[in-house]
Amino acid sequence: MKFNFKEIYIGECIRKRVEDTGISMVRICNFHQATEDEIDTMYKQKSMDTEVLLRWCKLLEYDFFRIYCQHLILFSPENKSETLEPIKGTSLPEFRKKLYTRQVIDFILELINTRQKTKLQIIEEYRIPKTTLYKWISKYSEME
Repeated sequence: MKFNFKEIYIGECIRKRVEDTGISMVRICNFHQATEDEIDTMYKQKSMDTEVLLRWCKLLEYDFFRIYCQHLILFSPENKSETLEPIKGTSLPEFRKKLYTRQVIDFILELINTRQKTKLQIIEEYRIPKTTLYKWISKYSEME
């Protein structure tokens, strides 16, 4: 499945997951304490409150927040951490940014295989290290 990580319409993603799981509208309405019209409105939203999205994640047993994480990996501005001093003693959890899921790897390799982008364009636009990209090409082309 090809997914557009650049333009995320979370309501549409939720609607598709509901269709895939076959959860009844009655259960959804009871879980969210909402009417069918309110649920249909959620399906049409481009974005939604994180608390509501978290409830959808629990109900549908799917991490919709990862969609946004993939967007950050692919489209966030270049890291300027070399020039800025790191923040010490932050109370927030720290995460590694460069964690590539299989979906992201497949997305990148599909861009190369369909010749939508060159290897150099991928390296420059998505800031994927050259060695990482070539390892993916080597590893995942053997699996096909």
